[in-house]
Amino acid sequence: MPDAPARPAGAGTSAVPRSNALVAVLAFGGIVVSLMQTLVIPIVPELPKLLHGSSADTAWAVTATLLAAAVATPVMGRLGDMYGKRRMLLVGLSMLVIGSVAVGLSDSLTPVIVGRALQGLAAGVIPLGISIMRDELPAERLGSATAMMSASLGVGGALGLPAAAVIAENFDWHMLFWTSASLGAVAAVVVLVFVPESEVRTGGRFDVLGALGMAAGLVCLLLAISKGADWGWGSGTTLGLFVAAVVILLVWGVFELRVKEPLVDLRATARRQVLVTNLASVALGFGMFAMSLVLPQLLQLPAATGYGLGKSLLTAGLVMAPSGLVMMATAPVSAAVSRARGPKVTLMIGALIVAAGYGINIVLMDQVWHFVLVSCVIGCGIGFTYGAMPALIMGAVPASETGAANSLNTLMRSIGTSTASAVAGVILANMTTTLGPATLPSENGFKTVLAIGAGAALLAFAVASFIPRRTPVDGQRSPAEGAGEHRPAGKVSGAKA
Repeated sequence: MPDAPARPAGAGTSAVPRSNALVAVLAFGGIVVSLMQTLVIPIVPELPKLLHGSSADTAWAVTATLLAAAVATPVMGRLGDMYGKRRMLLVGLSMLVIGSVAVGLSDSLTPVIVGRALQGLAAGVIPLGISIMRDELPAERLGSATAMMSASLGVGGALGLPAAAVIAENFDWHMLFWTSASLGAVAAVVVLVFVPESEVRTGGRFDVLGALGMAAGLVCLLLAISKGADWGWGSGTTLGLFVAAVVILLVWGVFELRVKEPLVDLRATARRQVLVTNLASVALGFGMFAMSLVLPQLLQLPAATGYGLGKSLLTAGLVMAPSGLVMMATAPVSAAVSRARGPKVTLMIGALIVAAGYGINIVLMDQVWHFVLVSCVIGCGIGFTYGAMPALIMGAVPASETGAANSLNTLMRSIGTSTASAVAGVILANMTTTLGPATLPSENGFKTVLAIGAGAALLAFAVASFIPRRTPVDGQRSPAEGAGEHRPAGKVSGAKA
């Protein structure tokens, strides 16, 4: 596919403001979508009373979002490559608004679950935003911009917890979802105004059977992981879902290798740089989740335990919030390191910083400032890794496949996070202590989870060492390598379905 002529170095005085607006709008959209991670945390204990259901049933308000996001992310990426990334980004934001309104108008369980699933369909916004940046920005802006966009996933999650706690404590719980609907609508409007539609398309037909097969396999896998503790890890339901996931995904893989226009190009994902980056992403997703699970619990447990600090949910959220700001501040540093040494080195540095943060937390967990320090160190590491992963992926795939490739990488991180939640839940449920009539996770249980988080980050470091140094594709440089040069505009028009 021929490239369009390269953009001239002096492409007009409005080029820089236009690029800045594009980056700001896409990063804002990513933050709005990532708020869904923490939106319901303040009201999870109250959901059975609010929705008139059991704890097991109301847990689906969280699980539905996880499952919908896992399925939607690669599908939206592929549809973006085929029919337009901006168009699919707007579809995702529209689903966020519709789902938020549905929950905002609901007082019963079923509409809330449906609305939360619709919110999950917006998960593809971040990888789509990164792909739009590749198509639209000059090379010298691309590294820092994609690092910023990728970091927005963590920024929204970190800032969302204290904001959601304030809203939940001072307003009716429906206001959480009216707020998210309003933010989603604002994001959609500014995308319409400031984000152009990319002309980089693959064309072709959408692989419906591939999408259904992948959805079935992922739903079985993530259901088994997320609900295994409730159903019993040795129960027939849990084991049956694991077996079904393996069988379905194997059959799906064989089908994808044979179909002419697959949903996921498995041959491209088998390239060493893509494959190893995705494996490292699973380990990092596993490692990074421990912070959001352990730190808030330790801050909120009663001081009478000897290791809890007895703080409120709002205080816990405020302690976690600086990590999001650190992630954002680290984005340009991550891009600079990638330009100088390559994104592989940046990823490895980030993994070591995350591991160091957990190591610090194991020995420092007595004061609030200890947790602020730990969240900032881990946030710094996450900023490095989140900036490096899209650069590695985009350096190994053609521009026309960027959306699908970035979406698959995001899915790998989500699988790691879901697995970490299940493993940590088992550990904390089995390593307990008693405080009066209450049974609580023990200090050693929390330290074990922190140690596993550090180990997962070190595993990601080891895996990342096998990533090739630099592997340009089709004569293109990776985003991190383009500083100082103007990349081709890359506007490739393919056959449209």
